[in-house]
Formats: sequence, C-alpha cells, structure tokens
Amino acid sequence: MEIRQLITFRTVASTLNFTRAAEALNYVPSNVTMQIQALEEELDTQLIDRLGKQIVLTDAGKRFLLHAEKVLNSLDEAHLAMKENEELTGTLTISANEVLCSYRLPAVFRSFRSRYPGMRLIFRPFANQHLKQSLYEGRTDIVFMLEEPARSTNFIIEPLIEEPFLLLVAPDHPLAKRTNLRPEDFQGESFLLTEKGCTYRTLFDRSLEQQGVHEGITNLEFTSAEAIKQCAIAGIGIAFLPEIAVKAEQERGELVSLPWEMPNLQVATQMLYHKDKWLSPAIKAFIEITRNVFALK
Repeated sequence: MEIRQLITFRTVASTLNFTRAAEALNYVPSNVTMQIQALEEELDTQLIDRLGKQIVLTDAGKRFLLHAEKVLNSLDEAHLAMKENEELTGTLTISANEVLCSYRLPAVFRSFRSRYPGMRLIFRPFANQHLKQSLYEGRTDIVFMLEEPARSTNFIIEPLIEEPFLLLVAPDHPLAKRTNLRPEDFQGESFLLTEKGCTYRTLFDRSLEQQGVHEGITNLEFTSAEAIKQCAIAGIGIAFLPEIAVKAEQERGELVSLPWEMPNLQVATQMLYHKDKWLSPAIKAFIEITRNVFALK
C-alpha cells in the first residue's frame, strides 16, 4: 500500500468524482482508477460503488477513509514539525448550513485569508442534519451548526454565540400591528419554515406545541432561508428565522417581528470538530481566529 494511493482515495472520497479527483491531483483519470483498483485488490474489499456516472463510498470505504485520514494526518504532522517556522500552507475544509455561511462565516474567512494567504479554504454546504456525518466520514475538518447547546462523546463542541429567533411578517400582515398575541391568534395562519429534521425547526415545533399553538395552522416548508424571507415579504405567511438573517430586512421595514416569546428555544452558533482528529497548525489557527472574530460580536 502506497501513500499516493491513500492520497488518491481521500481525494476521490472528497470529490466523489474520478475526473475532478484527477484534476486536483494532476493525474489522468485512468491513473486514479488504477490506484483505487489496486487499493481494493490489496484490501480484498470494494471501497467504492460505481453507480453509472456517480460514485459513492461503500460502508467499508467509509471505515477505511477514517484510517487513511489518520495515516495522512500523521504524515502531515511530521512534515509540519520540520517546518515550524514557515508560513502555513495547505487546505482546510469547512462546512455549515446556508444561514451561517451567509451571515456568520464571511468575517471569519476574510480574517483567516488575510492572516494566512497561503492557505486554501474549501467550503462545503450541508443541511444541518448532515453536518456531523461529514465529520464522521472525514469529509470536513470543522463544521458550524445552529443547534441547542449539547455535549458529545465524539465531537468537541464549542458554543460561539447565542442566536435569537424571531417570528416575522410583512408590515401589512393582520398581526403586524399587534402588541400582544395569544395562541388563538395564529388560527388559520401559515408558517414559513425550514424542512423537518432541522434542529431549530424541531425546537420551534416543540415550542409552539408547549404554548398551545398546534391546531388550525399550515406549515409551508423550504430549503432556503432566502426563500422564506421573500415569501414573508410577499405576505404569504409568518417566517421563523434567526435574527442575523433578517436584520437588513427589518431595518428597511420589509419585515416586522411579532411580539411572541419562545423561552424554551435556545439556539447557538457552535463550532465542532472530531475529538480524535489531529489538529494541525492550520486547524488550530482557524479555530483561534474564529474565537477572536466571534468575541467581537
């Protein structure tokens, strides 16, 4: 088993595309295919399922990726130990959902790139329910989540900032001028929400039910916070979104927050990485810059 085969396998697992992996490694596609086949023959197991033009990791491939990552990380550590005084270079892979990518992480990325211009940042957007899996599979170094405070036996979880959520409507909505709301006021209304499975959607549903709002309402589900905002501005219903995503619209008077308290809904932006992952100098630097950026908010 050769180191280059492990690097090739990791790249294929990351891109899930032989052609893109070949481009990233400056190989011809046939070379990538040969290396993967040689690795599978040596391990006597199939690492990749070829489904027409698409490929996916098998269960064995997912398990092997964790071991390959450990080996390659150890090599990276050895190389970096010999270059302690040199400028940081390499690649970091970061994942988050749409909201954090749009409203929280640009300042972090800008600060990190300014401090370490030789580093390459790759951002992979995932829905909230897939972010932890990307850490399990070694596809990302660090993920950011909007989630209730929690502990984990598998991840280091670092809360960064609490994120208030609001119910929002267009200025001409019948509830916009109300100074007090009761559960029955929501009868016949439509809520504009993220899809089920999203952590803060689950917390929202639970909060409404605890406060007696669970009958006579309609839920419209979206995959995009921007779509939720635009539909609320158009008067289609009541949006449920984090405050950071709607500040501009509130300032322009396009959306109005409703006087509805959700005391049991506690959500924070959190930074996560696998507890067994070797923290390279680049990852440590990114974590430290993230802490500094959020400390100023």
